[in-house]
Amino acid sequence: MKITQLSVFAENKPGQLIAPCRVLAAAGVNIRALSLADTQRFGILRLIVSDAELARQTLEKAGFLVKVTEVVAIEVPDRPGGMAEILGALEASAVNIEYMYAFPFGQGKNAVVIFRFDDPDAAIARLQQAGINMLAKQEL
Repeated sequence: MKITQLSVFAENKPGQLIAPCRVLAAAGVNIRALSLADTQRFGILRLIVSDAELARQTLEKAGFLVKVTEVVAIEVPDRPGGMAEILGALEASAVNIEYMYAFPFGQGKNAVVIFRFDDPDAAIARLQQAGINMLAKQEL
């Protein structure tokens, strides 16, 4: 249930975000989810895309520095306590959440949270034991 995520590094200045989006559009790659984190000098654009390998190759050919990581997409009930249930399944484990980002999913009944775990296999095992629904790339 691991999903490939691309992290694209860019200078933190106006106009830098549109370039990788245009490169992906020209290659026919659809952006399914994204997150942007920044520091004073650079930004990290994290992407879940329709074709990760094509996106990586295309972005690198265009001169972008790209890092590939594995993340886990978890369906979270869009109601009070939904996120607490997910986190509760991991509470007694040694699994660390490095970062996460979320977006709405479906008709408003659920959200999807993308998690980057320090040990994705251990996290997946714990979440499966708890009966928590994880999504495959095709479901995004």
